[in-house]
Amino acid sequence: MLKKALMIAALVAATTSAFAVDAGTVEKSIPLKDGSTVYIFKDGKMGMEDKLGRAVRMKQGEVMETKDGQKIMMHGDEVMRLDSVLHKDHRN
Repeated sequence: MLKKALMIAALVAATTSAFAVDAGTVEKSIPLKDGSTVYIFKDGKMGMEDKLGRAVRMKQGEVMETKDGQKIMMHGDEVMRLDSVLHKDHRN
């Protein structure tokens, strides 16, 4: 019985850590002209947060303008990944 309980605990711990997202995966964030923010992850993919703090969808290749007038192109659409980073302190 103890072996089964330990095995279940080990499986739960393994699956929980597989879904954990580390905010350390965000390389940098860039504020945009419209008040939203683009987050660039260490693997080069991006996620976008609107001005209300929600992770939102962007089309691959869409051009965005930064606050300082530069143009950047969207690579990847990491909505769920960014949502996990933005709300990591609000969820169990």
